[in-house]
Amino acid sequence: MADDCQGTIVPSDDFDPEPDAEALQEAMQGWGTEEGPIIDVLSNRSNSQRVEIASQFKTMFGDDLLERLKGELKGDFEETVLALMTPPVEYQARCLKAAMEGAGTSEDVLIEIMCTKNNEEIEELKAAYSELYDGNSLEDDIENETSGHFKRLLVSLCNAQREEGGEDDVDEDQAEEDAREIYEAGEGQRGTDESKFNSVLALRSFPHLRIMFEKYLELSGNSIDNMIDEECDGVIKDGYMAIVYCVRNIPGFFAKRINDACKGMGTDDSTLIRCIVSRSEIDLQQVKEVFETRYGRPLSEAIRDECGGDYKNMLLAVVKD
Repeated sequence: MADDCQGTIVPSDDFDPEPDAEALQEAMQGWGTEEGPIIDVLSNRSNSQRVEIASQFKTMFGDDLLERLKGELKGDFEETVLALMTPPVEYQARCLKAAMEGAGTSEDVLIEIMCTKNNEEIEELKAAYSELYDGNSLEDDIENETSGHFKRLLVSLCNAQREEGGEDDVDEDQAEEDAREIYEAGEGQRGTDESKFNSVLALRSFPHLRIMFEKYLELSGNSIDNMIDEECDGVIKDGYMAIVYCVRNIPGFFAKRINDACKGMGTDDSTLIRCIVSRSEIDLQQVKEVFETRYGRPLSEAIRDECGGDYKNMLLAVVKD
């Protein structure tokens, strides 16, 4: 991830959890709830500061802030607030669990979270998942809930063995060899050998893959995106494409996820909330820029078109438009 990426939410300089806890208590006292102060406090504090506010709230009022918020709020606004109040790695672990619970599996959520993490982040996610769910292994749950080449891709990513290194560490000969092997596993034969795709896309460093994509274009006259689109289908194609998008530009991947969540009839609110909240302290500024350039309208306009009420106001406060 580039050093110049930045979130829209930064820690508040003059942070004091006591007046913030008091403001939240006042907003939830008596009949009805004043959503304005809740939006104002939570959208202008970092996640670690919100966690401090929750601790201070319990000390001052003998009450669990998250439980109070759950009791006072509802719908998408509640989901957004609880996402903002949860430490990021715990939040993503909970999203993974929810994606694998009940009938069917939300493969797009597994892809969005697993394909965008580096090795250290994957290890943190596995530890948080195990701690939250009675020692359950994220890898075991993924194995039980997915199948085929898609399962193998996610298990490879779960092992957190992606090579690391910068642009200067790329072995161009190896990148060329990988491009040739990918070509021979896809366009260069009848049928597709996904195991070769997995071993390269899940294990090579992002800088290596960037060079490999260039070598592939030189070798085949076709972009890696077009080849995956032609050779693969279903969720495995979505997984490979997510990795390709992230290798090129992680904010671009999340801009696409947000745009897809806003397309068609209805809005995929959970995806919209997850993407905006999870990137709010990482690179949401860049996500906004890519979104506007690529889709011809500011992210804030998309939110105004797709969302309503306090939910809309909270998302707008997070994206800072």
